[in-house]
Amino acid sequence: MVHFVGAGPGAKDLITIRGKKFIEDADMIIYAGSLINPELLEEAKPGCILYDSAKMTLEEVAEKLVWGHGQGMEIVRLHTGDASLYGAVREQMDILEEKKIPYDSCPGVSSFCGAASSLNLEYTLPEVSQSLVITRMAGRTPVPQKESIESFAAHQASMAVFLSAGMLGELTKRLLAGGYKENTPAAIVYKATWEDEIKITCSLGELEEKAKERGIKKTALILVGDVIAHTSYQRSKLYHPEFSTEFRKGK
Repeated sequence: MVHFVGAGPGAKDLITIRGKKFIEDADMIIYAGSLINPELLEEAKPGCILYDSAKMTLEEVAEKLVWGHGQGMEIVRLHTGDASLYGAVREQMDILEEKKIPYDSCPGVSSFCGAASSLNLEYTLPEVSQSLVITRMAGRTPVPQKESIESFAAHQASMAVFLSAGMLGELTKRLLAGGYKENTPAAIVYKATWEDEIKITCSLGELEEKAKERGIKKTALILVGDVIAHTSYQRSKLYHPEFSTEFRKGK
């Protein structure tokens, strides 16, 4: 069996209990070496074969997965955060299906959750924003035109922008063109939950300048929206004394 495991955002103890067990039992681990916390590999048993996928192509990864399965190994494919977001896992799964190799997925804590915890942030404050847009700037991997930054910005929802820390000038320009104001609250969270985490709150217009001041060019999540200021929101109805639920009658 091949287990696709989300390693979490960075901190070693933010991997799931299930994911940790898969690592402990694995005979082979192929891990995203440029992104995951190497301390997680300390949980591997003696003799476990380790491969750093940062130095490998898809074909080379697939070759190891197929070979390991043929040897009867338990295999972990360890991805950063949650593999369902920008994890390039579907193409690996398609190869496994073609080879009739069984696999499953173990979810992980995504960096947008880690960043929220670092800032004590709620993305969905009543009367401020009830939606979170997770997106990225186009780079070497394009973004469909219908999913442009400008089109998402027009909704004025909370936004978590991945893989874009090196393009903050262009990102800011597009967010402004979409309808955000320069004074819209924003944040940069570099390596969320890692020991060397850096978190910066600022305005949208200051994003590029603040990142340059701290030398941040990658491995950072960009957050935009009024929820970052966490002011002027309405109290939740769920816990209001006049609100009835199936568990409690309102007064």
